[in-house]
Amino acid sequence: MNFRSLLICILLMCTSIKSLAQNNKHDEKFQIFYYGWYANPSVDGKYEHWNHDILPHWSNPKWNNLGNHKGGDDIGANFYPALGNYSSNDPEIIRKHMKMIKESGVGVVVLSWLGKDSFVDKSITKYLDIADQFGLKVAFHIEPFYKNIVELREQLSYLVNTYSHHHAFYKKDGKPLYYVYDSYKIPPSEWSKLLSKNGENTVRNTVLDGLYIGLWVEKEHSEFFATSGFDGFYTYFASEGFVFGSTTSNWSYLSQFAKDHHLIFIPCVGPGYSDTRIRPWNEANFKSRENGKYYERMFHAAVKVNPDFIGITSFNEWHEGTQIEPAIPKKSGDFKYEDYGKDSWFYINETRRLIHQFSGDK
Repeated sequence: MNFRSLLICILLMCTSIKSLAQNNKHDEKFQIFYYGWYANPSVDGKYEHWNHDILPHWSNPKWNNLGNHKGGDDIGANFYPALGNYSSNDPEIIRKHMKMIKESGVGVVVLSWLGKDSFVDKSITKYLDIADQFGLKVAFHIEPFYKNIVELREQLSYLVNTYSHHHAFYKKDGKPLYYVYDSYKIPPSEWSKLLSKNGENTVRNTVLDGLYIGLWVEKEHSEFFATSGFDGFYTYFASEGFVFGSTTSNWSYLSQFAKDHHLIFIPCVGPGYSDTRIRPWNEANFKSRENGKYYERMFHAAVKVNPDFIGITSFNEWHEGTQIEPAIPKKSGDFKYEDYGKDSWFYINETRRLIHQFSGDK
């Protein structure tokens, strides 16, 4: 090979690497909520979450003491997974899931995290390693397991010291991005101590610094995000109209608020909502999938406000029926599970189609 040919090969290789890096960067706009809390007897010695309790209503005693699902054919979900009652600790399951997520066009897996020593935490290294094999990144969805911001800071220190060196640990411009669920339950004055530059327990300009994204639920949370020190907010819920934040007609307001306050706005979309197996009193929030039309409408509403990121609720929150993970037709006694029609992979493929449509890919 002469020098000219070698130079052309090098230039082509550099162009290819640059293109791949740009595509990966673009994929990171799409971030999907993922739950690693499922257990089964063969891997873990018992069921977890498949045997979910039937939850009581907060005020109507009619719904008290209804027991729980058993697992197996009877699970706490309105849909039934194609992979059955899997274990979230099973590396083969994690590998199948990461392959599905990669094929969906999503770039970041947002793993629900309940702190050090939780069931989910013992598998994080597996998630990071296997995600890395598929060119995916892992961010963290901080569940409200902590009592106060001092405890949260300690937990974050563990998370960062243990995992942040990993190549698959998601960072934007060098900073981790954390979704903080139910953030509004702690006063903004307390959050300010953690998230403001001069707060007494500040994470700013320390190894715990990051992009902290709080949950916007009601309209009055504008005051919360104006004073708490969060870097942005997300809407999470897949039931359109359930709360102010998940009502798509409010997203232009939220987008403008974010611009005015130099915050990140992450609208979240989902394929539907169906949770009456664990909340039999919650039919009002049921959202039919309409063979993908519901998902498409939410997705287009998110695209319309031109956000930095779009959150997808969810890959596998089976209890609330927001999953895009493959589901199959099934009956258990008198109960018939919902399904996606003929194609169990419909929502994996539909996610890819919608992402490509948004990004202009062919």
